[in-house]
Amino acid sequence: MEGLNISVIVSTYNAEEWLEKVLWGFNCQTFRNFEVIIADDGSGPKTRELIEKMREEVFYPIIHVWQEDEGFQKSRILNKAVVACNTDYIIMTDGDCIPREDFVEVHYINKEEGYFISGGYYMLPMNISKLITREDIEQQRCFSLPWLKEKGIPKTFKNSKLSSRGILSKILNTITPTNASWNGHNASGWKKDIMNVNGFDERMQYGGQDRELGERLFNFGIKSKQLRYSAVCVHLDHKRGYKTQESIEKNMSIRKKTKKEKRVWTHYGITK
Repeated sequence: MEGLNISVIVSTYNAEEWLEKVLWGFNCQTFRNFEVIIADDGSGPKTRELIEKMREEVFYPIIHVWQEDEGFQKSRILNKAVVACNTDYIIMTDGDCIPREDFVEVHYINKEEGYFISGGYYMLPMNISKLITREDIEQQRCFSLPWLKEKGIPKTFKNSKLSSRGILSKILNTITPTNASWNGHNASGWKKDIMNVNGFDERMQYGGQDRELGERLFNFGIKSKQLRYSAVCVHLDHKRGYKTQESIEKNMSIRKKTKKEKRVWTHYGITK
């Protein structure tokens, strides 16, 4: 598609109320040359109806990539979404993360050959997640600490993710002890790099499949940039019914092998 510089992959599963808020968030972006690819891991018809409605109301193109519901198969749908992207550069986020108005712009201006970007998120409790309206997103109130405090957000250091801009956010990006890993809720990289390591390992279910992709990118020689205080989204609350001890342990053993054997390629990725 002409004129597009960035593809944004948004993963979702039967969460229309959250997805709608996220799509409004993308409609407020300062940088506008992007497409949204919805990586839909088997949602029912309500999600499709929402996407058709939103296509009429937002300025950006939406591509809906869907697969049958066979349990938690996020790695598989993300690989299909990567292939469907029409640009060279991909941002990945979740259908429960509302992006601040500068979200795409921050990824766009910081992208660099040989690097991927690791962004941050600010976790909201369920009551605030529910009460955020389209107008709160359009006025960017849901990123305003005074507004959130008025709604009962506790005071923590994490608040600096929302309050710091410019120089302060650059300093915090530099000094944060958190690793600049590939985060499923907020990361970006070059499509060719993701294809060169064969995308996500589809054996991996809930827990760390995004990190494992980042670890193979590191093994491939790609470095990462920490932007958790600049590339900001608010994370809406939800239950994690698909989180099992078994899937966590299986994923840990795959990640161990990736690290130990310095693997760059998965045989269970985009190319089978």
